[in-house]
Amino acid sequence: MTRFAYTRATEAREDQVTLQMDYEIDISNDQSLLSVDTESLARAVHHALQTEEVASAVISVTVVDNAAIHRLNREYLAHDYPTDVISFQLEHSLARDDGDDETPAEANPGAPAGRAAGAIVEGDIIVSAEYALESAERIGWSADNELLLYVIHGLLHICGYDDLTPGEKQIMRTRERAILGEQGLNPCYPDDTASTDGTEDSSG
Repeated sequence: MTRFAYTRATEAREDQVTLQMDYEIDISNDQSLLSVDTESLARAVHHALQTEEVASAVISVTVVDNAAIHRLNREYLAHDYPTDVISFQLEHSLARDDGDDETPAEANPGAPAGRAAGAIVEGDIIVSAEYALESAERIGWSADNELLLYVIHGLLHICGYDDLTPGEKQIMRTRERAILGEQGLNPCYPDDTASTDGTEDSSG
């Protein structure tokens, strides 16, 4: 396992409460089918957390093969097949105890649903490198990029996004494209209406 810790203070403005942004990101590579740049994955997770304006986060990413993610999918979600990504949201709460029980999205109705601005989040993401290799060949881009898409997809679930309805799915796809687009990537999907092949998460 490779552990990365980041601490950064946001710039204070008159209309903004200064937050200390603390991110602990653990990356584990438990497979040998695809070479994984753990530092690049950690930087991508860090960038996504900053983009979502998450105040504090503890995120674990584990890269496995299809057999391992199949076992987890069956054990935790009762789905008897391998999948691309499984995410477990362990915590999602406001960073400041100021008596305001509104979620970030409720406090800012114009923001996309599930936005995690000012929140403390903790979660685990498990992605299959083998699934990424198979899907990337069909879709026509690199397995590294496909794997990164899985990681960002899982992270957005932890941040409160979902894809159970067409509207929610569109919001999530838009966030994925925005985050990966800032890294010069244009996410590829099997189609424009279905969620990423086989994507599952612990929230439903």
